[in-house]
Amino acid sequence: MRDVALPPYVSVVEMSGGDGDLMHFGLTSFTDPASVWACDVATGAVTQVRDSELPIDADAIVVTRATAPSKDGTEVPMFLVHRRDREPDGAVPTLLYGYGGFDIPVTPTFNAGRLVWVERGGLLAVANLRGGGEFGKEWYDAGKLAAKQNVFDDFAGCAGWLAASPWTRADRIVVNGGSNGGLLVGATLTQRPELIGAAVPEVGVMDMLRYHKFTIGWAWMSDLGDPDDPEQFQWVRSFSPLHAITPGTAYPATLVMTGDHDDRVVPGHSFKFAAALQHAQRGDAPTLIRIETSAGHGAGTPVHKLVEARADMLAFCEAAVGAGR
Repeated sequence: MRDVALPPYVSVVEMSGGDGDLMHFGLTSFTDPASVWACDVATGAVTQVRDSELPIDADAIVVTRATAPSKDGTEVPMFLVHRRDREPDGAVPTLLYGYGGFDIPVTPTFNAGRLVWVERGGLLAVANLRGGGEFGKEWYDAGKLAAKQNVFDDFAGCAGWLAASPWTRADRIVVNGGSNGGLLVGATLTQRPELIGAAVPEVGVMDMLRYHKFTIGWAWMSDLGDPDDPEQFQWVRSFSPLHAITPGTAYPATLVMTGDHDDRVVPGHSFKFAAALQHAQRGDAPTLIRIETSAGHGAGTPVHKLVEARADMLAFCEAAVGAGR
């Protein structure tokens, strides 16, 4: 056993080895979709075998770490990604991304849409929320079932920290997440609308009282809770985004995104949430829904559809909180 030195802020995505001392592995990061490396396990020497060869100046992008206090005082880590020449001015358009569930870790990975946001002058914040798999079982358990509200409090803490930092302010922050992350965004929008300037929930679980009745939804009860159990119903109902919408509230600009053939998180979640939000909206900010036709939860989506969806999302975010500076 030995330590192997790797570049900072990367994720190991694949490993392979043969009978000799040479092991190959892949790395990804916020600026690199995939590079191949070789490690001599006898010496620990690491060399790069292949680069992604994309027209990205990784040296022009800075990645740092920060922590934000949650409601109960827990420190929640975040990655902050921005152009090296982007100085904090108190109004930097900021994209805050999170997931926070099912023991899934959120680590540095390549996302072309988020990188475009950074290259156009925005700040990207990627939160490591409780419920995820970043820091072991205790961290995961602290963000599921009766403790699920911790996840939303963590995300709100990150948004509040960003708004109070030299970087940005609340009306310049757009929150984004998909699937369980869509639930996160929906809960943030309905619980703490004053903390953000816009929201983009993608294929989100919005109706927490009926989610288990459709397709594979029953399998999520070990993380989200059982609405048919009288005790669990109380806390499931408390964070259900659909049921937390309050008529007469001035909600931030919202773009709900879904696919009409999503058989994992059925599009009815997004349909109902968007309709209820439109009906409740008191302010002038738009509530929009983007429905991708002949598309599911995301996996297997043709590249041209992915490009169109990211372009629409980025255009909405720029219109809502500004960017391109």
